[in-house]
Amino acid sequence: MATSDDSSIAQNFASFFNGWLVRLERFHERLVQALNEDDIQHQQLESLIQQVLSHYEQYLVEKSTAAREQVLLFYSPPWLTSFEKALLWVGGFKPFLLFKLLANSVTELTPEQGEAIERVKCETRREERELTQDSATIQESLAALPLLKLVRRYGGRIDGELSELESAMENMKVEMLRALERADKLRRTTVRKLLQTLSPVQTVKFLAASAEFQLTVRKRGMQKGQERASLDNNGETGVTKQRKGKCAIWLGDPLLQQHKPVLSFLSLLQDFNLIQLSSLQVV
Repeated sequence: MATSDDSSIAQNFASFFNGWLVRLERFHERLVQALNEDDIQHQQLESLIQQVLSHYEQYLVEKSTAAREQVLLFYSPPWLTSFEKALLWVGGFKPFLLFKLLANSVTELTPEQGEAIERVKCETRREERELTQDSATIQESLAALPLLKLVRRYGGRIDGELSELESAMENMKVEMLRALERADKLRRTTVRKLLQTLSPVQTVKFLAASAEFQLTVRKRGMQKGQERASLDNNGETGVTKQRKGKCAIWLGDPLLQQHKPVLSFLSLLQDFNLIQLSSLQVV
């Protein structure tokens, strides 16, 4: 059972996150507008880029502060939709997926840029794989949390077993926080290295695509939640079917059809067995 402190942390971060998304949407509009202006100055692009990066940095700082108080929240954030949670990897997005967004948003790379990005990709893949392996034991340990709650409620202290279990859980939280911080560092470092290879215009394109993806996933997750609520109230009807442990997605969805980078991104997610794409063909 969540404590009042846990609930307060979750509520406070949820409030921050919702406001952060509103500001992200405004930044996305400005990024798109900048790309459509023919006479925009280099200095103006640089200023906008720094503002957007500061916006993401604010999120990471707030996240780090809240995670130090209750790290468990960030492995299954209650402020995210089920669809968003299905895309989580160690409390956030997989860094390697940034390369798919980049490939779909920036096509005019020079050979030198392509080589530099390939080097970053190899480094990211290696570090991501290592962190995934290190995090596997954490995921297994999470299964013990319900047991701890049951022992607290019904078992009391039996030969010090509860004390030992609580100590193990505290150690696990330390490891979870360490893994989360490593993952956020990798996400931040990957973005920084990619941006170092891009021109200001290319950077704006990449940031616009990244923001569009996050906002689209959020919107789609909210819609899916409303559909599930409707099905729960009225019974399962129509073509929407929920499958346990997976998100079923129709590739012909009009919303997704407006976002080709998202479609390509979702295809990659399917390769990682994170989601299940409908067999229906894209129109």
